[in-house]
Amino acid sequence: MTESPLLSIPFSNQSENKSNSTVCPDLENWWEIVYYLVPKCIDTICVIGMLGNLFVLFVYSLYKGPLKISEIYLVNLAVADLIFLICLPFWAENIRNKYNWPFGNFLCRSASASIHLNMYTSIYLLVAVSLDRYLTFVHTLTHKSIRSKTIAKGICLLTWIFGVLLSIPTFTFRTVKHLPEWNISACILDFPTPSWGKANRLVFSIAGFALPSTAMVFLNFRTIRSLQEHKRELTAFGTNCCKDHRDTKATKLIFLVVLMFLLCWTPYHLVIFFDILFQMEVIQGCFWEDFLNFGEQFSSTLALTNSCINPIIYVFAGKYFRQKALKVFSQFFCCGYFLSQVSFQEKSSYFKLFPVKTSSTS
Repeated sequence: MTESPLLSIPFSNQSENKSNSTVCPDLENWWEIVYYLVPKCIDTICVIGMLGNLFVLFVYSLYKGPLKISEIYLVNLAVADLIFLICLPFWAENIRNKYNWPFGNFLCRSASASIHLNMYTSIYLLVAVSLDRYLTFVHTLTHKSIRSKTIAKGICLLTWIFGVLLSIPTFTFRTVKHLPEWNISACILDFPTPSWGKANRLVFSIAGFALPSTAMVFLNFRTIRSLQEHKRELTAFGTNCCKDHRDTKATKLIFLVVLMFLLCWTPYHLVIFFDILFQMEVIQGCFWEDFLNFGEQFSSTLALTNSCINPIIYVFAGKYFRQKALKVFSQFFCCGYFLSQVSFQEKSSYFKLFPVKTSSTS
């Protein structure tokens, strides 16, 4: 079985689960489609994602003003995505080369570890920003003292350290190994025993998706519910609060970012779950083997798209990000003086390609 760039199980362990009594059909023509289509998708994701995340970092770094707490998390998320995207061209060429790794052992280890670092860091940064929104609206008074930019930066640092620690097994056990049955030298995870691979995948699925995803769903559900209750109270009393309106827009943007992360990554982790069952021989047969082989390729490609989606969300759904972007770029163009005289409301209209109301990065 060929290995997706996000996976952490060696080729050799997969082939051990083939049924001895059944000869599975040759699907070489289907693999030719994978070799042709998946690298092109990865290249496209890489270009769009790098331009988008560089744009986000450019705006936040040059904007003359302090970052809000949620923006601190989003900047770190953009950095994680950028590191991840830098490694993608190696994997695109690897798949195009039919998984014959041409870049040496160090790049095999570092590129693989960077991909896992991005996944762990991204999902826990989203947990952190979801928790920040939860404390803001559900426990406004009791936890107000712990919401500060210093604490947010400390949480980001701990998240990076945690991501590095969870990526150590990938860096340690990834290696370029010759596989005579396929006549290739592949970048694989070469664990001492098959049980190591199973344990690594369980950690990958539980710590890298199941637990943080559950936390995000709970936190965002409680936050949206609290906002709805607060809105009903304001409507009942006939009052309106601009700050609450801005915070609601910010929370909807964070919710959209979290939702897109879950939509992109859930199919991949479902395939990983079935693959664990396949290794344990709970499910067997040619159907499952072929399903997991091709499912991992295309679900992992879907997961990769998450790294280029966030900047698009900020531009089309983030009103205050658009305002900051326009203010930054107005400093570099000849029409900067003219734009500086235009109100923020008029400025944002230049960017309203779509009438999206759920915006803000605060």
